[in-house]
Amino acid sequence: MAPSELAAVTFEKPLPGFIPGDLAWHLGMILRGHQTLFADAVAEMPCSVRGYQMLSTVVHHDPANQQALGAHLGIDRTVLTYLLDDLVTAGLVERIPAPTDRRARKIVATAQGLDLLKKMEARVAAAEQTLLTGLDARESAQLAGLVSKLSMAVHGAQPGANPCEAMDHLG
Repeated sequence: MAPSELAAVTFEKPLPGFIPGDLAWHLGMILRGHQTLFADAVAEMPCSVRGYQMLSTVVHHDPANQQALGAHLGIDRTVLTYLLDDLVTAGLVERIPAPTDRRARKIVATAQGLDLLKKMEARVAAAEQTLLTGLDARESAQLAGLVSKLSMAVHGAQPGANPCEAMDHLG
């Protein structure tokens, strides 16, 4: 549902157990806690969180080229170039000609990049478990499923929405 359509919907009652607006506070607290733990977990990664996200995307989503990588992460192409330069200099990724377009560059992880990503993923997983300490295993799995479902619904309604931009503006 588009934001304009949401504005037209009238709700009789607030969310159960919430005063209108409480959901934003709760989501903000969770995001703030995650952001802090996540940044600490990947602190040694060049470009910190952005570097981790880029390397993870290259490995797990295999974008067709540099432009597709930037689009997936919502990173402006000029900023993306500087971030990639840092990852290339660190020996974590390399630029190769894209198989479908010799003018474009595909970003691939190096062996060193794969090793570091594996190490960072273990740290990120531990940080996420720390964040979820107050939940048992069933509740953690349920939360993960619900958050995934909700985020995909929001993405479907707002395909141009940029989660990185939202985090950058948390101030």
